[in-house]
Amino acid sequence: MKVIKIPFGGGGLGHGKGAKDAPDKIQGQLKDIVANESFVVPHFEFDSVHVDNNNIDESHQNIFNKILSLKEKAILLGGDHSISYPSFKAFSKNHPGAGIVVFDAHPDLLEHAGVKSQEDWLRALITEGVVDKDKVIIIGVRNSDAIEKEFIDENNLQIYYMKKIFENKIENVCDAVMEKIRAWPSAYLSIDIDAVDPAFAPGTGYNEPGGLTSREIIYFIQRLNLLKNIKMVDIVEVDPNKDVANLTTKLAAKLMTELI
Repeated sequence: MKVIKIPFGGGGLGHGKGAKDAPDKIQGQLKDIVANESFVVPHFEFDSVHVDNNNIDESHQNIFNKILSLKEKAILLGGDHSISYPSFKAFSKNHPGAGIVVFDAHPDLLEHAGVKSQEDWLRALITEGVVDKDKVIIIGVRNSDAIEKEFIDENNLQIYYMKKIFENKIENVCDAVMEKIRAWPSAYLSIDIDAVDPAFAPGTGYNEPGGLTSREIIYFIQRLNLLKNIKMVDIVEVDPNKDVANLTTKLAAKLMTELI
């Protein structure tokens, strides 16, 4: 499978700088994985995007151009979550009517002027009409701003808060998500590693307790990967500099192997 490394941390508003080091670190962890849990030996073909961590606009344009040129399913290794803005924008050009599923502790729906950051990239995609608000699903939220809550309510966005996932059972939530995705012509999956509880993935910019376990995120990914219309996946917000015993980079590498 094609893997595009995007070592960009300039959209993290000071919190995601270390994310630029993640792609190489995650790639390095793959050497210890003989096969995935379906006994498939992983094979990846790596490529990368040239970015300048001091220039968001230029970097986002380079990311857009690279993703636009892709014709096959690919995994994108970030990088902070701002990379999902140009990536999905390019993906939607190649896949009209595409929807997006986001695993994240935060909804990323704040409102900022100017460049797209890790805090407002998803709001920008919705307000600019790049993605239909009815084709947005966010899973794992457990900390959001009042501004974000207002935007969610106004647009009737589909959010699976951690509280509801726990109350409704993960299997039922996964069933509901898959049923909705099946109706889309194609789908993009964005995995912010902070959707996972910091006990399992401490290496990230924003640690939010009460998240998914590593087993639960793997369960979600294994099931969603059964859907043939998921054509692109990104893994973002891993910060190796804040990691403990490589727990976070190892988990990201494992998620990669479950996506083949």
